[in-house]
Amino acid sequence: MEGRSESGIVFLDTHIVVWLYASDSSRLSSRALDLIEENDLFVSPMVELELQYLYEIGRIIKTPEEVLQELSYSIGLQVADSSLKKLIKTAKTLTWTRDPFDKMITAEAMLSDSYLISVDNKIRENYEKCIS
Repeated sequence: MEGRSESGIVFLDTHIVVWLYASDSSRLSSRALDLIEENDLFVSPMVELELQYLYEIGRIIKTPEEVLQELSYSIGLQVADSSLKKLIKTAKTLTWTRDPFDKMITAEAMLSDSYLISVDNKIRENYEKCIS
């Protein structure tokens, strides 16, 4: 299967979650769409926290719980349950960004040697398994 990752797991960045919730996959490459269709989908708990931040400042109108619950139902999205200590240890090595959300979300994908679907330029430039 062309869209199947080696680990069978793909992580999604926050903006990808927002787009999928809004049923807007038009911004994603065919490779990203294949990975979404053929793999188990996860987000870092930091995505839930970033969604909360976006909700609080009015950038999204649904709570993180509503967004993640709907995507769990529609595409099987799950929230990862990695060790916080391991995540922080890995995130501390990511000196190419000062954004704590990007550090933790990327570290989560790195820990499981998985693809991360993101259109964030810094992540794409620095994480070889980032797909946009």
